[in-house]
Amino acid sequence: MTTTLAKLAPSDDTITIRQLSDDPYSIYRRLRAEAPVLRVKSVGRTMLTKAEDTKYVKDNPELFSSNDPQTPMERAFLAHTLMRKDGAAHKAERGAMAPAFSGKNIKNCWQPIYTRIAEEFVAALPRGEIVDLYPTLAGPFAAHCLKHLLGIEEASDADMQRWSQVLIDGAGNFGWDDAPFARSDAANAEMDALFERVVPRHLTDPNPTVLSTMVNAEHPIAKSQIFANVKIAIGGGINEPRDALLTILYGLLTNPDQLAECRENALWTAAFEEGVRWVAPIQVSARLVTEDTQIRGYDIPRGETVMTVQASANHDEDLYEHPERFDMFRPKRPHQAFGNGPHFCQGTHIARRMLADIMLPMLFDRFPNMRLPDPAQVRFYGFGFRGPLQLPVILD
Repeated sequence: MTTTLAKLAPSDDTITIRQLSDDPYSIYRRLRAEAPVLRVKSVGRTMLTKAEDTKYVKDNPELFSSNDPQTPMERAFLAHTLMRKDGAAHKAERGAMAPAFSGKNIKNCWQPIYTRIAEEFVAALPRGEIVDLYPTLAGPFAAHCLKHLLGIEEASDADMQRWSQVLIDGAGNFGWDDAPFARSDAANAEMDALFERVVPRHLTDPNPTVLSTMVNAEHPIAKSQIFANVKIAIGGGINEPRDALLTILYGLLTNPDQLAECRENALWTAAFEEGVRWVAPIQVSARLVTEDTQIRGYDIPRGETVMTVQASANHDEDLYEHPERFDMFRPKRPHQAFGNGPHFCQGTHIARRMLADIMLPMLFDRFPNMRLPDPAQVRFYGFGFRGPLQLPVILD
């Protein structure tokens, strides 16, 4: 039944994408207090900044579909990916990758491989020097781990990182500029060519990797969607652990009392969860409204696109006291950094294992006196995806 649309959410034409990239949290704090449902012209979406509302949308895919035809993601990936599918179609494509992410494979396959990779990267870091951990550790470590998980070991760490950033830039290109899409088109061609080359190896020698799991399935999904699934993993599987690692390190190094207790009691998982709550690597998501509905008394018409701002949800004062602070000892509350509902991030458990169980304790064991020479040098940036652009530390 169609409702009478009488009270649309207020509209804003002053908030810019640049402002949301530079300093989103001050904007979200104001919106949570003054306009938690707001149509923002620059992004072409109705922003939802309260945790209750973002969770409601994600938990009700029948009313809020992932299949937003206006999203830049489909243009960037040149495919209708599982991230923009619901119901049986989404379940089938997500399920095609699921065996690679099983608890058994994480424990028996990926943890030993990731531990070896971490040991190699940490051993290569110079002691007593100022080192930027973004290009020397966080980025290549995430890329190197991911290419093993995906089954595309032939890719270089540099190409993996470049492809990931290009896909991220395209998927977040809400201004629909031509240049990011030109770069994503070129990257898609490179990735497709690589996948074509490595598929025969996986058919000959099946293994637990994502690509091998999908091409050797009893009833495999279409090749185009197999390739799209791998690209989705490249797009999200590098920046999330990379940015989470850098954020957690920044949080710990600027709170030495927390770091000391974390080291003494091996509270790395608590540090991980607080880091991704504090600065969510993936900040926003979009959903298409399938029926006329209401949120907080405002009419949201069918065909509208709402933007769930999980970054803001993770700072909601209804759930967190002083949410702007990194505080790994705050009362435990569920956060939305990895989403919720059917699209809950499939790589969550692997990311937690990579960082909390392997990299963080290993890094501080080798460099117990690691410190930030100048915390003010560290700049966080990004609207759709966010993390530090650099993390210069002294390794001691």
